[in-house]
Amino acid sequence: MTRIQLVTGGTGTTGSRIVQRLQARGEQVRVASRSSECVLDWADPATWDPALRGVTGVYLAYAPDLAVPGADATVAAFTRRAAAAGVQRVVLLSGRGEPGAQRAEQAVQQVARGTGLACTVLRCSWFAQNFSEGQFAEAVAAGELALPVGDVVEPFLDADDIADAAVLALLDDGHAGRTYELTGPRALSFADVVREISAARGRPVVFRSVPLAAFRAELAGHGVPDDVLDLLAHLFTEVLDGRNSRPTDGVQQVLGRPAGELADHVRRAATAGCWT
Repeated sequence: MTRIQLVTGGTGTTGSRIVQRLQARGEQVRVASRSSECVLDWADPATWDPALRGVTGVYLAYAPDLAVPGADATVAAFTRRAAAAGVQRVVLLSGRGEPGAQRAEQAVQQVARGTGLACTVLRCSWFAQNFSEGQFAEAVAAGELALPVGDVVEPFLDADDIADAAVLALLDDGHAGRTYELTGPRALSFADVVREISAARGRPVVFRSVPLAAFRAELAGHGVPDDVLDLLAHLFTEVLDGRNSRPTDGVQQVLGRPAGELADHVRRAATAGCWT
């Protein structure tokens, strides 16, 4: 039987990397997002069954974040549809230290247990790529990153490690029922990261800690909607409170090698011209 791997969020930071790796291994891949040829809209369940038709494995990346209210019910419903469609494996991208994300994990795992679906959870720390191709990249390129966070540290994770782990969980045996907590090898403050970027690009970047109200007002002035502002406020004030400061050996567990260093990532990003 031909295997088809469905990659939700297949044009995003982790999804695009997973697509590349699966295709390099000769897998048939279906890329699904709101803007791809295979349309998948979490708010429109009518798009789910066409995306799942004939699929054997699913990389499940919910947008905007599993921490938002109702995400657990949505991903559970999608997982039930996946099982009914004959999907055999689901790999769920989750967030470290987020109670809402953990409720979503439990909802998906419960469906998996009830249907015989093999489920693997990748519970991840903040991505190193947030600074080079994500929401912070433009500010870094402009020379100043202003965020409502102080000296708290985070073991920023290279998205390439997530992609490698997801591909193994989708294609290889031995990962069903497992939850891997993935982090980078060092806990760094946002100011530490900016110093690493400054050194790598050879141009100064300044980090500035700002009050949450000022941060919200700045983004609102650029048209960012209230629900996104609420999510960012939750992430910066609750998730980044030190609960996730400890690095784990999750990457070593699943990949058999150490996690990628943020310094290596920023050097590659600078060489590729990410901030020019």
